[in-house]
Amino acid sequence: MIWSQILAVAPLTAVGACTCSLVGELKIKREACRRRVKPELRMCLAGRSLLVMLLYGLCTSAAIGQAEQPDQSRSPIATRLSINMRQAKPLSQAEEKALRRLDIFKECEACPEMIMIPAGEFMMGAPDDEEDSEDNERPRHKVTIPKPLAVGRFAVTFDEWDTCVADRGCQGYRPSDRGWGRGRRPVLNLWWDDARAYVKWLSDKTGKPYRLLTEAEREYATRAGTTTPFWWGSSLSTDRANYDGSFTYPFVAGLKGEYRRKTLPVDSFAPNPWGLYQVHGNIYEWVEDCWHRNYEGAPTDGSAWDTPDCTRHVLRGGAWNFASWHLRSASRGSVASAVELLPVGMRVARTLAR
Repeated sequence: MIWSQILAVAPLTAVGACTCSLVGELKIKREACRRRVKPELRMCLAGRSLLVMLLYGLCTSAAIGQAEQPDQSRSPIATRLSINMRQAKPLSQAEEKALRRLDIFKECEACPEMIMIPAGEFMMGAPDDEEDSEDNERPRHKVTIPKPLAVGRFAVTFDEWDTCVADRGCQGYRPSDRGWGRGRRPVLNLWWDDARAYVKWLSDKTGKPYRLLTEAEREYATRAGTTTPFWWGSSLSTDRANYDGSFTYPFVAGLKGEYRRKTLPVDSFAPNPWGLYQVHGNIYEWVEDCWHRNYEGAPTDGSAWDTPDCTRHVLRGGAWNFASWHLRSASRGSVASAVELLPVGMRVARTLAR
């Protein structure tokens, strides 16, 4: 599936507003198009014709915002985690109930490495004054995550996906790595149904309830108790995440950086305070929820927001070929569930008995 087959562009308004999107939902406002994209790299065609922006991907690119010193109170927990990895096998009921905050486990040799994150509350969505935020990220609202859950420390890798295929799972689908290498790079080019097939295989193999994260859980895990656009603060740089560093965040004070043009291994960069790697950038991740245009009527208990006959699901996290503002904790995107999309992979969750 090539990009030109899946891009959708809203009709131009009478004043010629240029709105670009990932199948209509990953929107960049007209002002952002005008100020961030060089004229020679932008082409808007009348009506509902295709929008071509930047040779390497959707209204892509990303930013490297102003470099800043990490707040020691938020220093990543990875250096102080004591990882005493037991034999990789399904947890017993007693072991599962004994899990404590930030405990790590694997339930088969090729299974994703999981970490337990705490229950809690957070404010979901972006405040009105957050730069490059969208109306679909509002109204900002309190969400309660009622129970601890286990989350994959990393996006699912090619190694993990290929094990599923070798075990006659994952619908036998072996996505291309585009010549970048497999191994510990994140699997990409997944449909939503592919992601669901992987968690089904994982659940069948372990006998445990693996699943996709809900959208609320994904933002909660990304923020890890923080309220800024990124877990480390309010600016972005390419020494913290993988995206198109041709673009800055914040726009005025940010600095340009590197555009790597490919994914990186999933353990690149520091983890967030809850031990999760690359929650910003590298690869978009499917979540369980259907797409809704804003948070009016959204669940407040952390559950998935589903609708009958859902054909579009939510994407979170941003990707190596996207702009900086798409990597924000509150940023949302969507795509038709049956579309095979290059920069889209997945991360798993696991419900825990308490």
